[in-house]
Formats: sequence, structure tokens, C-alpha cells
Amino acid sequence: MSTLTFLTIDRASRRVSLDGRDPSFYSDPNRVYAALHAECPTFYWEQQKQWFFTGYDHVNGLLRDRRFGRQILHIATREELGMPEPAAHTRHFDAAEAHSLLELEPPEHTRLRTLVNRAFVSRHVEKMKPEIEELANRLIDGFEKDGRTELLSTFADIIPVTMIARMIGIPEEMGPQLLKWSHDYVGMYMFKRSRADEEAADRSAREFADYVRGMIAERRANPRDDLLTHMIHTEHKGQFLTEDELISTTIVLLNAGHEATVHQIGNSVRIILESGLSTSEMFRDEAATERTVEETLRICAPVHIFQRYCLEPAEIDGIRFARGDKVSMILAAANLDPTKFDDPLTFRPERNEAPNLSFGAGIHFCIGAPLARLELNIVLPLLFRRLPGLRIAAQPKVKDVYHFHGLERLDLVW
Repeated sequence: MSTLTFLTIDRASRRVSLDGRDPSFYSDPNRVYAALHAECPTFYWEQQKQWFFTGYDHVNGLLRDRRFGRQILHIATREELGMPEPAAHTRHFDAAEAHSLLELEPPEHTRLRTLVNRAFVSRHVEKMKPEIEELANRLIDGFEKDGRTELLSTFADIIPVTMIARMIGIPEEMGPQLLKWSHDYVGMYMFKRSRADEEAADRSAREFADYVRGMIAERRANPRDDLLTHMIHTEHKGQFLTEDELISTTIVLLNAGHEATVHQIGNSVRIILESGLSTSEMFRDEAATERTVEETLRICAPVHIFQRYCLEPAEIDGIRFARGDKVSMILAAANLDPTKFDDPLTFRPERNEAPNLSFGAGIHFCIGAPLARLELNIVLPLLFRRLPGLRIAAQPKVKDVYHFHGLERLDLVW
């Protein structure tokens, strides 16, 4: 049995009781994941009323399994599934999500992803390297002489939102507003969200959509060399994106394009500093830097859970699922599977084992992964090179935003 007082595991029935909003859990979820691997890698989470998978092979397999998908209403009605009608107070959020890449299945998903994918392939993203370096250096110039900084507000928050805004064609000065909209928006994915969280998300979704609608009109009149113009004017098999598809796609790219990377920069700097290992070794060359970045993604991933609907009857690990059932995969736990990773709770930058699943897998593999990886491979070594003697000034506090994982603030001195 688990020695964690806030976690109850019944191994025989594979039932687990755990409060996702308990700071003892979300501050250090890896301890819980280790206990689950030891006792019950596939389990029914009582509070979430759903089956969860933590084993690497199960998670990797489910992400690629076409019997499971992000949508269900394309093949079944709400009545058939006993699903409630959408809530009136989240209608703007629901409208913004209606054509999201994250929520669609083929053929709609294929059409949208094909139109967007070209901008995110590695060879295109690689061209942004000088811009990312210039921005990171400029931000460090702003606080280097102070001998201290709060890294999220002065660095981590700014780089990903600035780069994705530039890519899409959104003015950089919109950065703070985009961050606010995005933080409200992703509140819909938190465990035990409140009515206030839902109303804030809906309000920001409406404002976000209105803003993007205005940008689309402006780009139709004045095309530019940016992703928004590309999405407006490019066709796939004779079809263009509709206005609603353009709005949903732009919002999901802006949100996904920075929210997770902000968390990951903070998480990575923390885990590196707390390890006490030599950063000159970690970042001695490009190959070592890549391995270090992948190890931070493995051990402190920014997004922990992906969900799927069962599209047809299926059995996974002895559990039978009917059409319409929801299942969840804990990516961050799969990254700690002791059958795949030796001493999985230890940060080892030289590790060369299974690939981490932090960006997902299958047709919904994160479209922004090349950009996120490029940003991390540039800004992490730069930060440690520019600020020798970097250390943590105060105990970092983890945000109550599970199933995301990121810090409230990260106070550093040098």
C-alpha cells in the first residue's frame, strides 16, 4: 500500500482515491506516479470517475489507437450517450473549441492540420533561431545587473508568447493580453474548476475570438508573410478554412504555442538547479543540450493528461470500454515508467532511453513540438551561460492548475 497519506490505492479493484487539488499531490505529482507504477499502473480514479493509464506502453498505444478519439459526437448523439446539453454560460468557449485541432478527428483534423503543419516543420522553425536568441539576450540584458529576478515574469512568460505571436502575425504588444486570455482559457482544463473559472474562460474566449475575427478581416484586406495570411489564403483539396475554423485554429495555436513552454522553462530551470549537477557539462555542445532538454521534458512535463473517447468497444489491460466511455492517459507518469527508465525519479541529463511522451503521439502529436524544443534548446544554455552562479532564492511554489504543471514564480539570484 502507498505510504502517502493523501493517496489511497485498492490494488485488488484497481480503484484510487486522490484529490487532484491537494497541494501535497500537485506540488510533487511524481511521488504519486511512482506509487501508482508500483501498485496499480491502470486505475479507476474515484474523484474523476474515469479510468487512467500510466504505463508507458499503454499510454503510447492508446495515443495511436484509432478506436479512441478526441471527438465522439461525430458518430453518436448526446441522447445515445446520456451526455448533458452544453452549458449556456460556456457557449463562447464551446464555439471557440468547436473547430480546434485538439478536439477533431479525421477527415476534418487532417484538413486543418495539413494547412497549418507546413509552418511548424523543423526546417521552417529553425529559421527563427536568431530571433529567439536575440529576444532571450535582450531580456537577460534587462535584469542581469540586478543580481536577481523572478524568471517567469521577466523571461519565461515573454519568449514563447512573443515568438508564436510573430509567427501568426499578431502584434507583439498584444503579448500581455494574450497571456491573460490564455490563462483564463486553460482554466477550463483544471481539475475541479469552479463556476467562476468557467465564466472567466468564456469571457476570455469571446474577447479572444472577437480580436482574432478583426485580425482575419485585416489580413484579408492586407495580406502579409505570416501564418494567419497563409491559413486564410491556402486551400486543401479545393477547400479553404471557414471563418470559425480560422478563429479556433488561431486560438489553439496561440494557447498551445506558449502556455506549456512557459511552464517548461520554469520547470526545467528549477530541476537543473536543484540537481546540483554541472551546467557546463549539460550544455557542453548541441547533443548534450538536446539530451538535457529531453530529460527535463521527461521528468517535469508541463501537460500531464490527455483524454480520449472510446469510439468502438475495446479492451485495454483487462478493462472493457464501451462506445462513449472516456479514458485518460497520464503522459507525465508514462515518462516515469520503471520498465522503460532506470531510476526514473532521478534527473539524469545523459540519459538515453525511451523517448518521452510529453508531446503526445499519433495524429494529435503536438504540432508545436519543433518550436518548443528549439526555444528550450536555445534559452536554457543561454540563461546559464549569461548568469554564472545562478541559484534559487526562495522555495518555488507550484501553481494549482493540475493537470498542467508549472510554477507560480521562480525567484533566482546570481
